[in-house]
Amino acid sequence: MSEQRPMPIPDGRVDVGGKMYMPDAKGNLVPVELVAAAAELEDETVRRVMGYAMALSEQVARFKAHTFEDLGALEALLAQEYGQTKGGAKGNKTFMTHDGLFKVQVQVADHIDFGPQLQIAKELVDECLNEWAADARAEIRAIVTRAFNTDRAGQINRSEIFMLLRLEIEDGRWQQAMRAIRDAMRVVGSKTYIRCYQRASHDAPWQAVTIDLAKA
Repeated sequence: MSEQRPMPIPDGRVDVGGKMYMPDAKGNLVPVELVAAAAELEDETVRRVMGYAMALSEQVARFKAHTFEDLGALEALLAQEYGQTKGGAKGNKTFMTHDGLFKVQVQVADHIDFGPQLQIAKELVDECLNEWAADARAEIRAIVTRAFNTDRAGQINRSEIFMLLRLEIEDGRWQQAMRAIRDAMRVVGSKTYIRCYQRASHDAPWQAVTIDLAKA
């Protein structure tokens, strides 16, 4: 296993006329001897961590690029040999070792946005809830409220919208609202993910090889 080398990070000190200063967050030059020891230690620690973080980020980017190149080369070879490529219509593919203990999955996830039909769906759903009044289950009202409330970024809660589509309600207006939601859905982009898995034996569960820092 290769040793991780940090990316060089400037020490944050400025030499002005032979005297050393450390700029503060407002851009003011503070003489080094006037910077609190704790602040100087924090500065050094953060720069050290950032050096490793930036090097790791660059390494992950290289890994992703090399992985796509390697898998693309393999697919080109398969296409040349058999006239076929791996994966379905959406580009999802699984590559596996001969012993079945390691696999790499390439998954394409669509980014879905909603058109103006969504507002029509909301009006129909509100109409249903108002008429059902006390008969409407509290959990349905909660799902509807969360689904059509926007988050701080102004985005519709997609997971709750999809949950609405799973509810089995026979009311004609509700069914029309669900059709409006489906008509409002549109793919505005996609992102390709690489996921790696391993297992100790053929009957053991797959374990993800974690690259996400938050899940490591």
